[in-house]
Amino acid sequence: MLRLKKKKEAEAKAKAESESASTTPATTDTDSADGASPMVTEDDDKKVSLLGGIGGRKVGGGEKKKKRTPGEIRIQKDIAELDGGSVATISFPNANSLTAFNVSVTPDSGYWCNCSYEFTFTIPALYPHEPPKVHCNTQLYHPNVNTEGNVCLNILREDWKPVLDINAVIYGLIYLFYDPNPADPLNHAAAKLLRENKGEFERNVARSLRGGYVDGVQYEQLK
Repeated sequence: MLRLKKKKEAEAKAKAESESASTTPATTDTDSADGASPMVTEDDDKKVSLLGGIGGRKVGGGEKKKKRTPGEIRIQKDIAELDGGSVATISFPNANSLTAFNVSVTPDSGYWCNCSYEFTFTIPALYPHEPPKVHCNTQLYHPNVNTEGNVCLNILREDWKPVLDINAVIYGLIYLFYDPNPADPLNHAAAKLLRENKGEFERNVARSLRGGYVDGVQYEQLK
């Protein structure tokens, strides 16, 4: 009888302890995983994510870097190698763009010496497989430049090759001032006069540089 009584008391005690344990909230490491937010400290807030943002959390989508065209990649290399000496200087109206710039040519000898002539270069997206576009901004009496500013230079047309670069074009422009080519003209009247009467041609150039009229066209004064 005594053993049976003790056995019943032990079972009652075990049952009471079991009921007590079931009414106490469990505190385990699964709280965070079950949906509770992890604590963010002040140090966490100051952390900068490698992906951008604060506290390891990205706070905004940055702009995607614009993909450069093959022309932009090649022109960057060409610009680094530019060397026009004292005769040609290069300027960039927009510092963020290498595909449009100005070249000022100041010949130190020849018919057009001691005056400056400005050209605009525009680099196409397919450069160097396409040549740059060149326009003369200075009104010029010249066999190879017409009054609209178009320039006749063989390497800007059929003789262009991808191995050529901006330096080659600048040297070509400089050479046109030292040795104009009347055999491939844009200003046919000036080319004809250069072939037949160089003295008269030289006087026309001098008149044009003083702002005078030549063949019914008034030129801007450069001297």
